[in-house]
Amino acid sequence: YYTSIPGSCNFETQDQGWTTACGLTQDTTDDFDWNISNGAVTGQTGPPKTDHTPGKGQSFLYVNSSAEKEGNRARIITAKPFPASLGVCRVRFWFWIFASRQTGVLKVYTVEEHGMEILMWSSSRNEENKW
Repeated sequence: YYTSIPGSCNFETQDQGWTTACGLTQDTTDDFDWNISNGAVTGQTGPPKTDHTPGKGQSFLYVNSSAEKEGNRARIITAKPFPASLGVCRVRFWFWIFASRQTGVLKVYTVEEHGMEILMWSSSRNEENKW
């Protein structure tokens, strides 16, 4: 659900309600989609049981890249643009990557007003088995 901080969200929603609740959309031009789940559903390849949601939340977004081919993308986009900020703008999130041969790269982009995508951050692995 959404909190008072612009863009702040957790994934403790019903089914696919996270897209509306979190102001996110699935990119219709990508190759596969993000899904909502919890550790009980993803089993051995899932992260530790709880995440950083207050009250021991258990839901998170995930992609299963094991059946995908190299170069395929799963992409979510903020539904509303965020206005330019003065000073520092922070994006904060927690992630967990299960290392395997099929592991891809998690990337965060900003899109400037004329549509140019700027890579802000990327990672292909976790240093430790935790969020």
